[in-house]
Amino acid sequence: MNIPRLVIAAPSSGSGKTTVATGLMAAFSERGLAVSPHKAGPDYIDPGYHALATGRPGRNLDAFMCGPELVAPLFAHGAAGCDLAVVEGVMGLYDGAAGRGELASTAQVAKLLRAPVVLVVDASSQSRSVAALVHGFASFDPQVRLGGVILNKVGSDRHEAMLREALEEAGMPVLGVLRRAPQVAAPSRHLGLVPVAERRADAVSSVAALADQVRAGCDLEALLALARMAPPLACEAWSPESALSASPAFGARGLGRGPGGRPVIAVAGGAAFTFSYAEHAELLTAAGAEVVTFDPLRDEALPAGTSGLVIGGGFPEVYAPELSANEPLRRAVAGFAAAGGPVAAECAGLLYLARSLDGKPMCGVLDADARMSERLTLGYREAVAVSDSALAATGTRLRGHEFHRTVIEPGSGAAPAWGFTRPERRVEGFVQQGVHASYLHTHWAAEPSVALRFTGAAAEAAAEAAEAAVVAKAAVVAGHP
Repeated sequence: MNIPRLVIAAPSSGSGKTTVATGLMAAFSERGLAVSPHKAGPDYIDPGYHALATGRPGRNLDAFMCGPELVAPLFAHGAAGCDLAVVEGVMGLYDGAAGRGELASTAQVAKLLRAPVVLVVDASSQSRSVAALVHGFASFDPQVRLGGVILNKVGSDRHEAMLREALEEAGMPVLGVLRRAPQVAAPSRHLGLVPVAERRADAVSSVAALADQVRAGCDLEALLALARMAPPLACEAWSPESALSASPAFGARGLGRGPGGRPVIAVAGGAAFTFSYAEHAELLTAAGAEVVTFDPLRDEALPAGTSGLVIGGGFPEVYAPELSANEPLRRAVAGFAAAGGPVAAECAGLLYLARSLDGKPMCGVLDADARMSERLTLGYREAVAVSDSALAATGTRLRGHEFHRTVIEPGSGAAPAWGFTRPERRVEGFVQQGVHASYLHTHWAAEPSVALRFTGAAAEAAAEAAEAAVVAKAAVVAGHP
């Protein structure tokens, strides 16, 4: 597979990676190129802006959660048929999972993809020192190919001239110069940028402005030429069908189609539930499900025929009054869970299933209350399922990520969802009837058996509902309503 590609990295967070990566994606897309957008690490928000810039799903490449061996195949899956792929890095170029060396760093992703790196440098408080900084990043790991620099937050023509002179002496190409432009900055809050789904009209304008800024300040031809220098990748593209058929659970469960056809799995979306990986819906579909999105802020009922429910991450704390006010849907979710329907809830989904969130009534599925906290919980986790559930069999091991500024009390139920083994040992989450609810974000491409298991549980629920409907109809016909 030979897809031209670039990795956009930086010395540290806050240097302008998202500005440059999103602007490049939009600028190249406007030129008629099919651009595949990617994000290193577990971030959910930046891929929303990438998708807006390219018209394609933003996809994550996470060497911790999925393993280094899946980075290139997942990249190839997302980039198939595209003219160019742009990968936005995470944190600083060489920053990865704490205490794990290069694992999950942008540098590792670049090496796994054999992709040239463009370093975005915040030049606002330096001149000739930029050469020393860039030289250090270029020489730290000889396997990382630093192909050029984009200078961000440059103050004046004179400032630009000094920076260019220093980098010319160091032999490092300058591929772009961006001046300070606060008008295109996206608003932030407690967990980072505000997601696209919450400000779509403004986000469209922001992305268009980023494209203008990057087009004016960057050498797009030189960047495209650099991307085309990436060598072919010697790997097979990941596919949900192949991943499922290779799972040890496939032979035991097969696909999740029941006697009534494809089970309907409802997936929460809208402004309050924006955190999801594209591969999850692809795996559920390949496993035999019909995936239907609903919006808990607006829809007063679950989609017709729902036999499985996935409620992922997002910002329910921002929309707690609106979610609480939608009482018909809260009752529907509670009724579905009470009847034993399979429910997979992550982070925001956990809060939505609680009895209350910041004092506002939620679904009441879990005997727990949630609230905002001053403390940010953030980091990778190694976990093992400690209770059998519709999502995972006891003993299933997954790597995941926590990212929240809320707490739920108690933090686990009588049957916890996960036992964390690193970086600390504790149990977390809730398993009851068909419900699996936890703060832990997981990437199902790492363990496709969870999609098979959940779709199978949904198919069983659909079959039971169909059988109950037949029995009820027969009773009515017999005169026994």
